[in-house]
Amino acid sequence: MSLTADPDAVVYIVDDDPATRRSVAALVDSRGARTMEFASAEEFLAAAHDRMYGCLVLDVRMKGMSGLDLQQRLLEQRIGLPVIVITGYGDIPMAVQAMKAGAVSLLTKPCDPDRLWENILTALDRCRAVRTAREQREALVSRLMTLTDDERAVLAGVMAGSPNKKIARDLDIGLRTVELRRSRLMKKIGVGSLAELIQAVVLAGLPWEESQISASKE
Repeated sequence: MSLTADPDAVVYIVDDDPATRRSVAALVDSRGARTMEFASAEEFLAAAHDRMYGCLVLDVRMKGMSGLDLQQRLLEQRIGLPVIVITGYGDIPMAVQAMKAGAVSLLTKPCDPDRLWENILTALDRCRAVRTAREQREALVSRLMTLTDDERAVLAGVMAGSPNKKIARDLDIGLRTVELRRSRLMKKIGVGSLAELIQAVVLAGLPWEESQISASKE
């Protein structure tokens, strides 16, 4: 876990209690991180988008939409902000539900400042890891999209586990042609071995079924 917050990250504080918002914001500001405060789940949801980077410090019980409802809406909209749940003593069952829905941690009010900050750092580290993985995937997808149809057909064969000779027969091309296309596509993707190639394609999350080989011949 990092000892300092990512300067690009934002700690979003959603609580209908102004005193709690101010307290959390003052703590985060004092540690050099940025904050944004929201007085309701509805207010936050109106500003939410899938490129948010940081974490969410969220009260469970609020007027209007509850923290649990907000958490569910964010999941539905694929907004993957790590959530730190803060709650009063009487809200523990609700907070447990939030944990089951994927919250990073559960803290009771009033929150110990050091413990809250440790949890925020943990959440920010998780968000950083998710963003890094997403950026890697997007870069891989971009490189895969540069492949020609012929190279995609060879890749489909590779992903189906076919040796070069079988790919050549399936595509009705020469073995040397398969080898050249395979070499070119690996260079484009930026990998140096079969294992790296398979890992990259799996990480990109794109379908490379064997059916693409026959489709490419039509």
